[in-house]
Amino acid sequence: MKKILTGAVALCLALPPLAAQNTSSDVKQNNPFLQEYTTPYQIPPFSLIKNEHYLPALKEGISRHNAEIAAIAGNPEAPTFANTVLALDRAGALVERVVMVYAALSESNSSPELQAVAEEFEPLLAAHSDEVSMNPALFARVKKLYDSRDKLGLDSDQKLMLEHLYKDFVRSGALLDEKGQAELKAINGELADLYLKFNKNLLAATNDFQIVVDDKAELAGLPQSNIDVAADEARARGLEGKYVLTLHAPSRLPVLQYANNRDLRRRMYQGYTTLASSGQYDNRPVISKILQARSKKARLLGFKDYGSFMTDNVMAGSVKAAEDLLMQIWGPAVKRANEEVREMQALADKEKAGIKIAPWDYAYYNEKVRRKKYNLDEAKVRAYFAVDSVRNGIFTMAEKLYNIKFTEKTDWPKYYDEVKVYDVTDATNGEHIAVFMTDYFPRASKRQGAWMSEFKGSWVNDDGTADRPVIYNVGNFSKPTGDTPSLLTIDEVETMFHEFGHGLHGMLSRARYKGQAGTNVDRDFVELPSQIHEHWAFHPDMLKLYARHWQTGEVIPADMVKKLQEASTHNMGFRTTELVGAALLDLQYGKLNPEGETDVEAFENAVSKQLGMPAEITYRYRSPYFKHIFGSDGYASGYYTYLWAEVLDCDGFEKFAENGIFDPATAKSFRENILEKGGSVEPMELYLRFRGHKPEVKALLKKRGLDAAN
Repeated sequence: MKKILTGAVALCLALPPLAAQNTSSDVKQNNPFLQEYTTPYQIPPFSLIKNEHYLPALKEGISRHNAEIAAIAGNPEAPTFANTVLALDRAGALVERVVMVYAALSESNSSPELQAVAEEFEPLLAAHSDEVSMNPALFARVKKLYDSRDKLGLDSDQKLMLEHLYKDFVRSGALLDEKGQAELKAINGELADLYLKFNKNLLAATNDFQIVVDDKAELAGLPQSNIDVAADEARARGLEGKYVLTLHAPSRLPVLQYANNRDLRRRMYQGYTTLASSGQYDNRPVISKILQARSKKARLLGFKDYGSFMTDNVMAGSVKAAEDLLMQIWGPAVKRANEEVREMQALADKEKAGIKIAPWDYAYYNEKVRRKKYNLDEAKVRAYFAVDSVRNGIFTMAEKLYNIKFTEKTDWPKYYDEVKVYDVTDATNGEHIAVFMTDYFPRASKRQGAWMSEFKGSWVNDDGTADRPVIYNVGNFSKPTGDTPSLLTIDEVETMFHEFGHGLHGMLSRARYKGQAGTNVDRDFVELPSQIHEHWAFHPDMLKLYARHWQTGEVIPADMVKKLQEASTHNMGFRTTELVGAALLDLQYGKLNPEGETDVEAFENAVSKQLGMPAEITYRYRSPYFKHIFGSDGYASGYYTYLWAEVLDCDGFEKFAENGIFDPATAKSFRENILEKGGSVEPMELYLRFRGHKPEVKALLKKRGLDAAN
């Protein structure tokens, strides 16, 4: 969310009838958002924040932001970078404070009461965003600066900030006439409501699904730790003595990978791939309306379709450029996936299973093939990846690369009991760098997936002092059971390193301005810091530092490390095909300009047929639960960015591989040129500064083991 566009409508438009009875001092006295935080490093005082505090604080924040905007727009002095661009960057602090906490808890610790708050909160936020971005006097000042930007003597980061600010205003409707702006506001309000409905449906549908198993024998093949989790889940639901399986990844994926019961695998697979696709939580009508609204918005702003609008201001620059990259990967991925299916079918035939490999058989027989080819049993591998060991691994990596230290603070505020909070400091001089939080286990109040965000950004004050950030990582990893800790799968280990990479991008930022700090970069550049750090997760030099058996403390054996390396490209045909397929589906949605209802299932099938998607594989996310692209506009026509950034991260890691994965000079260059700069320099220039040449797709194909599939 862009800094100038946070917020909602003015306070006076939404006060309840009796609001006049509450004085300003009463509101401030009772609402923690409206007090100065006395917590360490301005961590939100979560224990004091109640659901009833969000709306009053947001409305007060909007009132203050409106006053700030009026002062900037009405300033009688000629516009300057300081009195216009910088002033906008610093305005709206209270709105930002409220929104950051609301956004975090609505995703990770929601409740019916908070969902009720959202019904008013999010439309207010969208409406205020429009009011700011369509303010004609404000835009006139920005435009005047933009038109003379080459004559202002601006520093390079200031000029880039001005250019991006101007483009943000234009993309938000600043050049439209009064009628056009009114239409755009209506569309934005409609989209805010639709995104809210999509997300509510998805969370409710996920929590509504369960498979109840009466007989433990039906769970044959599952690791005991997963059986224990299923028993705990049943107990929590009042079904003592039974086993409950859910759609959350730590429950769903082991069933598909290990369960001998084929019908159980089928039920789980079909439950997931039809998620939010029928009944009261059906997201297909919601998607249809989203597509219509997005098309109207794009054409109103002068673009031929929504995909063109969304790729106009990122590195790719166009849908075609994104498609061209994806199609270089698609062919080798499908070829390898077909080879994988043939291997699995041969094994099933040898076992006289009497089946044709179906989608719900893929993960199960893939695991069997892996065990046979590499003598690698992931259930045994997991014993070396207890969640605390992996967390120690990411911290060790950060200290060796960037000389930073993580110290747990048990008495600092947290928003949920399982959250852990850390003070991040310079390992040499003890200087405070950031606050970091981790929240790793699933619960009914948390949406699926893993992500990084912040409760507070970073910036440099006029006196040269720096305000440092409060960053958090969220996951849905395998839960501990009884005396057994959380033992992570290979994918979960990679995910922890991935999200921590995003966290480092936020924690180590040294950009001067809020709007350029941390992850405020082009959407198809933001995944570089996250994905490049995945390369350390299973590197032999890294494994010996953190992968220890949870019972014996034994370092992971060299022969197991060798097997992990040999098996690192196993199943990459499937993994790449489902990922590229989802990215291409997303881009095809962006080309639509529907006037009426879209048959979502038929559209998915048509794209699948056009691509030649193998029958045994579907998209990584079917549309009704493709939250990246329909839960907001954050990754709409942009899911390709994971692969776009992977071209960068694979090419970039080769520099570490050449010099040593903990080489101080390479790490210093990556920190200074990528992690610290944020969006203060154009992304390709940053990459060239670090790597010395433009990236090529061959490194990605090599990493995924697809180079021989061309």
